Amino acid sequence: MSAFGSNPWLAVAVPFIVAVVIAALGRRATAVTQWVAVLGPITASLVGLAGLQGSVASSSVPWLTQGSASIDAGVAVDGLSAIMLVVVGVVATMVVVFSVGYLEHDGAKARYFSLLALFTAAMSLLVMSTNLVTLFIGWELVGACSYLLIGFWYHKPSAASAAMKAFLTTRVGDVGMLLGLALLWKTTGSLDIATITGAAPGLTAATATAAALLLFMGAAGKSAQFPLHIWLPDAMEGPTPVSALIHAATMVAAGVFLIARMWPLFEVSEAARAVVLWVGTFTALFAATIACVQSDIKKVLAYSTISQLGFMFAALGAGAWGAAMFHLVTHAAFKALLFLGSGSVIHGTGTQDIREMGGLARQMPVTTLTWVVGATALAGIPPLAGFFSKDAVLAGVLHAVPAAGAVLLGASLLTAFYAFRVTRVAFFGQSRAETAAHESPLSMTAPLVVLAALAAVLGFFGGSITHALGLEAEGLEAAVAGASVLAAVIGIVVGIVLYAGDLERAEVLKGRFQRVHRLAFGGWGVDALVQRTIVAPAGAIAGWVYRVLDRTVIDGGVEGIGAGAQFAGKIASRLQSGETDVYASLVAVGFIVVMGIVLWAGR
Repeated sequence: MSAFGSNPWLAVAVPFIVAVVIAALGRRATAVTQWVAVLGPITASLVGLAGLQGSVASSSVPWLTQGSASIDAGVAVDGLSAIMLVVVGVVATMVVVFSVGYLEHDGAKARYFSLLALFTAAMSLLVMSTNLVTLFIGWELVGACSYLLIGFWYHKPSAASAAMKAFLTTRVGDVGMLLGLALLWKTTGSLDIATITGAAPGLTAATATAAALLLFMGAAGKSAQFPLHIWLPDAMEGPTPVSALIHAATMVAAGVFLIARMWPLFEVSEAARAVVLWVGTFTALFAATIACVQSDIKKVLAYSTISQLGFMFAALGAGAWGAAMFHLVTHAAFKALLFLGSGSVIHGTGTQDIREMGGLARQMPVTTLTWVVGATALAGIPPLAGFFSKDAVLAGVLHAVPAAGAVLLGASLLTAFYAFRVTRVAFFGQSRAETAAHESPLSMTAPLVVLAALAAVLGFFGGSITHALGLEAEGLEAAVAGASVLAAVIGIVVGIVLYAGDLERAEVLKGRFQRVHRLAFGGWGVDALVQRTIVAPAGAIAGWVYRVLDRTVIDGGVEGIGAGAQFAGKIASRLQSGETDVYASLVAVGFIVVMGIVLWAGR
């Protein structure tokens, strides 16, 4: 273990080398290389575990120099980065093993497993970076890997479109983040994280607020917070294990990690924290309402992820960044479990529509049991992990801003409702499928069992996680816990009762509130609004530029020169008559013209 603690670069180098090897060997060796892919995340986990045991190490090399200022490419493993490495490593390992069965017959497995390894390397670089430049490189690399994995089945127009949407939407936030880096460089003269956080108390309120909000733009884009959340539901077009890795447990958590890493800067600005708090609070409730009406099992989980990330940002804005990180860890376990569970369901049924399922508990017992554990943890029922971490978030927010805490309690009720709505419709009752479902192979069910165990017990390690972050652990508050459990129980009961039988009650309710249901199902029109106000005008402007400037002015000018040359050539070709006296006359005329020019120029 000491070797991993003293060489943190291994967490980046090993998965990167694995990615290159898998890509180089290609599809001929995937029977072996698909298992080699686990070496990357296992290495990241071991480096993280070494850091949690106190083997805090750092490594850096000179990289860029401008005048007296220089930037080192450095990595370090402290408590925060160690926790993230373990999360990334464990979830990625489970995803790789699960993918062996899920993509058994896919002809592009080499590309897939190579990208998983590259993503692990990029995420490890992001969380271990000691300066914002290398952090930003890792940040962009995980975005690029996300683009390639969302569009993995690029022959499907919907997948290609979803990949482009994710890439462009997150770039909006990244522009803000890049401007924040420029402001911090101008203000502090450094992009070293320790230097900036050390200088943060000396910054003016305006500068600290501006820098913090610009960084938050990047975090909101990566972590799908309103209004930059619109890319995440469409990202479900990628393979389901990709959703578990990138869009539940790691990449989307990078925004939460960024604010936790730069916490001293946010601590200076009360205004920035207020923005983070209310954006997170609104996103938590907003996304939960949409999740309540989705029929695609992966879309439910996508909006659930957006909502739970909102809980984390609300905790950050309330100053409870330790609670936010605790919830990040537990959420990684039970949401990865639910996403992989949905992949197992899709593999066993051939559909993503919960209305075409039902009765899966009898046909897929392992998947059902592990799913119920994940759904119960998500709902926040004790003693599962989600109960402890969500209550820590609620307590932190309720103490800071009671109104925001009350909103989060409402979101908690909706969370329990949609979690058990899907559970009731898909796994119990009568089967509505045309063909019988079947349980997934061991390579898929084994990761589900491991993640279910983590989702069950991680809540008891809240004190250890908080201590690793250098914070004091706070005990469970009975009043908050009671209110949270009550909200969860109400949500569960309503979800089970409303969707019992043949969904008749739910259909009647849907008919009564058809307009509201349609708006919620469409994401309350945010996506459509963006299409009308941003995408369509931008497309119209691009079309005009293409038709007028590109085709008419630029291409027209170039083509006009060519046409002019052709016309001149045709005129000149008429002089090729083959008559000697005509040629002699032209020579004489040319001689006279040239002599005239010479005499005129020499005056």
